[in-house]
Amino acid sequence: MEIRYLNENDDLFEISSIYENSWKYTYRGMIPQEYLDSIPSGRWAERIQKNGMKNLVMTENGKIIATAGFCRSRWEKYTDYGEIVSIYFLPEYIGKGCGRCLLEACMRELSMLGFNHVLLWVLDENRRARRFYEKNGFIPTDEYLDNIIGGKTIREIMYIRKFK
Repeated sequence: MEIRYLNENDDLFEISSIYENSWKYTYRGMIPQEYLDSIPSGRWAERIQKNGMKNLVMTENGKIIATAGFCRSRWEKYTDYGEIVSIYFLPEYIGKGCGRCLLEACMRELSMLGFNHVLLWVLDENRRARRFYEKNGFIPTDEYLDNIIGGKTIREIMYIRKFK
């Protein structure tokens, strides 16, 4: 496995398909199936390289199997925090121990950017992800966001981790 920054030779539609496949697998039963089934190919391709966003990819034998995006916190109350915006894997790589490596790579990069704290958001119903982040030193806060996705109210919980 190799973790590296996204580069100009990487196909943004390939990266987007990791998001799409991960959403359809991970959020089944949490987000309405009709919504998941309607996610178009390439949905995230244009959003991956937003201003200020840094992106890592994880490869296995040259194939991109995961991606992560991070930046300075987008939340006014937490402007001195780093933020992990996304970590997504192809479904066949979920639960195989690769997540911790990609998470720690994001943490190293955010530390090198000078951040002492990192935040991220997790769907309240995503128990697997919540356990993962808690096992890796993140603490849930009282901060939450409610969004409507596919006609269902979805709550996201903010998690925070301090650097040692």
